[in-house]
Amino acid sequence: MLAVVIIARDEEAYIEACLSSVSGLTDELIVLLDDRTTDRTAERAQSHGARVVCEPWRGFPAQRNRGLELASTPWVLFLDADELVTPALANELRATLQNEPTAAGFRLPRYNRFFGQILQGGGWYPDHQLRLLRRNAAHFDESRLVHEAASLDGAIASTHEHLWHENITRLAELWHKQSRYALAEAQTLYRQGRIMRWRNLLGAPAREFWRRYGQLGGWRDGPVGFLLCATMAWHELVTFLLLWSLHNACGIKKKEDHVC
Repeated sequence: MLAVVIIARDEEAYIEACLSSVSGLTDELIVLLDDRTTDRTAERAQSHGARVVCEPWRGFPAQRNRGLELASTPWVLFLDADELVTPALANELRATLQNEPTAAGFRLPRYNRFFGQILQGGGWYPDHQLRLLRRNAAHFDESRLVHEAASLDGAIASTHEHLWHENITRLAELWHKQSRYALAEAQTLYRQGRIMRWRNLLGAPAREFWRRYGQLGGWRDGPVGFLLCATMAWHELVTFLLLWSLHNACGIKKKEDHVC
């Protein structure tokens, strides 16, 4: 009835705990592995009974759609390798699917733990994630390279119990992750025809910091909250600088060979 699909790259530190958390819940375990992986994610996943499919990276939405194709069950639960299904959530999912729900998908609230601290503000709680999908009613827009969202042919419901997200434990990991997201967002904006205006360099980071720290209560998480909100402001700055660089590089290429 249920397949669990995990999209992963270099996740040997997390993958076993993630797979263990869904033991007994799923009929299929699928790890869709980025072929640039260099660690032992595949071996560790296979040791837990997962089917590992290693393919070239095509972006998160395309990988989500590929996961839907690989699954053979009516329902698919997408997880990140650093997420855990709590026993309470597993029980709720099992009971929900046994009752043959009419919804096309379910949002799952999620706890995020950064640097060992469970977050309460800044938009990181309850952080609902649309992850449990009826396979034949879901599709992902592949024009979005990051923060992908499923389009569903039907209603969306919510679970009561939570996912658990062991998000970041090191500062370098946080900045590396946000740099990747910033590049993907800049590429999406570029494809949409957006251009960088100089006011974006100050306005976008300032708005993002105030939104998360002030309006969404990031201050409640103390120094960790301040750090994360400042990092998200930095993320906005980097996104628009990368957007500018994409337009600049394309302009140079046009001058050289009349194509972009």
